[in-house]
Amino acid sequence: MIAIPAIDLRGGACVQLVGGSFADEKVRIADPLTALAQWEEAGFRRLHVVDLDAATDRGDNRTAIDALLGDATSVLQIGGGVRTTEHLDDLLSRGAQYVVVGTRAIEDVDWLRDVTSRYPGRVIVAADVRERRVSVRGWKKTLDLNILDAIDTLNDFDIAGVLVTAVHVEGQMKGPDLGLIGDVVERAECHVIASGGISNADDLRALQSLGVHGAVIGMALYTGALDPRATAAEFSE
Repeated sequence: MIAIPAIDLRGGACVQLVGGSFADEKVRIADPLTALAQWEEAGFRRLHVVDLDAATDRGDNRTAIDALLGDATSVLQIGGGVRTTEHLDDLLSRGAQYVVVGTRAIEDVDWLRDVTSRYPGRVIVAADVRERRVSVRGWKKTLDLNILDAIDTLNDFDIAGVLVTAVHVEGQMKGPDLGLIGDVVERAECHVIASGGISNADDLRALQSLGVHGAVIGMALYTGALDPRATAAEFSE
């Protein structure tokens, strides 16, 4: 399993939110390149970049993303508000190794079929989950769609993986929803990347034991609850 630090962008800065709430911002680093350098220097080989403003229709962080793409030596998976083929094309052409798509991929399977046929193995589908139901549009809308039913649909596409974020534990550092993630791993025919609630190395080991391919880590790294070097060394593939 590979550990993947998160760089969440809001207003040009790198931030960490609790429970997906913009009103509950706990961490802010003015220059995202500072976070990039910190995680790469610690030994992480893959980073997860999300444009929170684009995801919630509050603007975008293109300037910050361009800077990250220009400086990164690690693999970048970039998402947040990617709802058109042109946006996906643009990110891949600018150097993103993977593009993370959420809302439109869930709501428009014909579009997902088109972009995954264009870019097989380069698209990661983000499934944000509150109590087993899929949330879209930057966590603002929860669908009457069970995550396992969504996984059944995604199994038909050539995606790089599915990123499951347990929004109900996101940023709280109380542990991941292992029951949820375990069920997803059992049902999915692609790589599963887990996010939400990770607080320590034991949480990462528990996810690894379930067969998770990658774990996106935010608050635990930014607050120092996890040792970056030790985490990068233990969870590197």
